[in-house]
Amino acid sequence: MSRDFAGYRGAPPPVRWPNGASLAVSLVVNIEEGAELALTAGDERNEHIYEAVERVDDAPDPCMESHFEYGPRAGWPRIRAALAARGFPATLNACGRALEATPWIAAEAVTDGHEVAAHGWRWERHAGMDEATERRAIARSVETITRTAGTPPLGWHTRSATSLRTRDLLMEQGGFLYDSNAYNDDIPYTVQTVHGPHVVLPYAFDTNDMRFYNNGGFVFAEDFARYCIAGFDRLLAESRAAPRMLSIGLHTRIIGRPARIAGLEALLDHIAGTDAWIATRAEIARAWRSGTGLPDWAPRPAPADFAS
Repeated sequence: MSRDFAGYRGAPPPVRWPNGASLAVSLVVNIEEGAELALTAGDERNEHIYEAVERVDDAPDPCMESHFEYGPRAGWPRIRAALAARGFPATLNACGRALEATPWIAAEAVTDGHEVAAHGWRWERHAGMDEATERRAIARSVETITRTAGTPPLGWHTRSATSLRTRDLLMEQGGFLYDSNAYNDDIPYTVQTVHGPHVVLPYAFDTNDMRFYNNGGFVFAEDFARYCIAGFDRLLAESRAAPRMLSIGLHTRIIGRPARIAGLEALLDHIAGTDAWIATRAEIARAWRSGTGLPDWAPRPAPADFAS
């Protein structure tokens, strides 16, 4: 696998987003609760990373499980209300097993006009998976999202580390328009797979509420808002000369806390006063394909033996 350090070298395609916007903003709500590793779910170990790192081996960990339960119970309703009040669409980056546990989140997201994309089956890395295991994980994710959201997912984002074959398997599966497993640009780009061109929408860990955790630098709601607003303002200014995209990463169990949600609300209010295009990741990927002259994209049926 060759690496690309050059990118567009400061000269990206002259794409303009819908309505003449120069900056696209993607709000991503990660739905992972219920997909974290837990012995009670039959997994090989417990998840151990939360606000504090606490490892429990060889026994169930109801304390850790309750930390993750906060997101669906209290965090998601706050985030949902903040988005609905401003009419902003988001992409729910949802693990398949999480939606098995909380199917109402998928239904509510669709009702509100959000996209439901795939975040894997479990909240786990794909690096090191054998091909058959990875195929099953992708297929199970697609099946659950299709059933709970009503349509197959168009986007994919593995927890941090993909395998070297992930994109080829996504393209072989047939339904995926894009993936978000890159952190190397402020603008989409296209890669070639064995099954044709595939759009990559880079994600971001800095404009992300995960920085409230593990000495990430965010303490108060204002920290999140100030940092993300600074990134937004800079990209908006740069986008007057060339297209840009900003990803904002959210988690129901993190930004959904009562002392943090105001940071998201302040950011959304700041964005609302501009001409930026707030869109789902599927909308951004389609617009990028169209603007760069790639053929129109349509999902094709997955091979009958894909999950085997």
